[in-house]
Amino acid sequence: MNTGQLIQKLKNKHFLSLAGNGSMAVLAMLTVALLYRNLPVNSMGAWVFFQTVFVLLDTFRTGFLQVALIKFYTGTSEPKSSQVLGSVWFLALMITLVLLLVNIAFLPFMHFIKSEGVAVCIQWFGITFLATLPNAIASWILQSDMRFDRLLLLRVITQGSFITMIIALIFSNNINLNTVLLTNFISNALVSLYCLLAGWSRLKTFSKRTKETILEIFHFGKYSVGTSISTNLLRSSDSFIIMFMLGAAGPAALAMYNIPMRLMEIIEIPLRSFLATGMPSLSQAFNKNNKQEVAFILQKYAGMLTLVLIPVSILAIVLADVAIMLIGGGKYTGTYAVSVYRIFMSFACFYPIDRFIGVTLDIIHQPRINFYKVLVMLATNIIFDFSGLYLFGNVNGVALATLFTFISGVLFGYYWLKKYLDFSIRGIFKTGYIELLWVAKQLKNKYR
Repeated sequence: MNTGQLIQKLKNKHFLSLAGNGSMAVLAMLTVALLYRNLPVNSMGAWVFFQTVFVLLDTFRTGFLQVALIKFYTGTSEPKSSQVLGSVWFLALMITLVLLLVNIAFLPFMHFIKSEGVAVCIQWFGITFLATLPNAIASWILQSDMRFDRLLLLRVITQGSFITMIIALIFSNNINLNTVLLTNFISNALVSLYCLLAGWSRLKTFSKRTKETILEIFHFGKYSVGTSISTNLLRSSDSFIIMFMLGAAGPAALAMYNIPMRLMEIIEIPLRSFLATGMPSLSQAFNKNNKQEVAFILQKYAGMLTLVLIPVSILAIVLADVAIMLIGGGKYTGTYAVSVYRIFMSFACFYPIDRFIGVTLDIIHQPRINFYKVLVMLATNIIFDFSGLYLFGNVNGVALATLFTFISGVLFGYYWLKKYLDFSIRGIFKTGYIELLWVAKQLKNKYR
């Protein structure tokens, strides 16, 4: 294969999408490692809490509008496409300004706030949220247009500019929580300015909005946002409970808990890649009304990935101290961060089963059941988080709660999906094993 052929193969949307996710994960991991090594533990905990709150509220904007934009914009021609983008801009501005005003309303009460994490959220959330708006809309449009090359560039610029500024702060000996928050705001503002100047945000369509299209997007978005918010709450509820239940020890405990959460990318990156590959196949089989093939694809992908991740999880458990040291530095080795990571990795290899059950529920037109599944997991997580903290008095209890959350999701999803598809947990492992043997045989014959 010559260089030109290789470049053409690397330009396909699947590789570019994977490269975008992978590059973001690597750059984010490097950024986190730098921050953990150069910020005090309490300041790091406050930064993690700010990020948790920001992502949660950003999920409201994204969950409300991203899917709606893709649904109503993709495949349409002028003037409908411009009406959709203009209407999305209008609704995005309304959501952003409402949350900005709520943020401003809390500013007079700053002197009553004792928690550093809450204080920085009140100080920095509103202006940072406003600064990210053009960047967010540009990314939705690029995804809809399947311009994964530009989306990859946008992601690298976003994370790359932030990490560059962080390195500059470290070398100039000016790094602290406030300068990191300021750098985060400046980085997002510059990237959004670039999106506006490059025309990727399509701001000119704002004047094309129509009342009918705004209402159409609003009524669609009010349903899709529920699942997005619930899913994010499932991920962020641990952070809120740790921060407020452990009092003064909350920021330090949250900093320790966040390192294993970041290291879970070792599971998430291949899982997202398998989902991206498996979803179109599941959808195509269902659209052909071939439920047997849907069940086979579910069992194939979930089983293969689970079996592949088992040795990865075992290796991660054995090398947990090394992994924690690489991200957090020496001050986090021998802490609860190590034990939390081992607890996570002891059952994380089975995440594909839960995730593919949820995706398949959506594919077979049962998003309501999948939404209930997320709610069941959220309720289970909150109950067992409080119970774990009460019994253990540290973040190990919160980590163990994740096991019960995972089990509740699998059981609920399995019970309901069995009503529509003929599959089994045993079948997932059996099919995955057979498919792995077939892949191994194909590779052996290819390189013989």
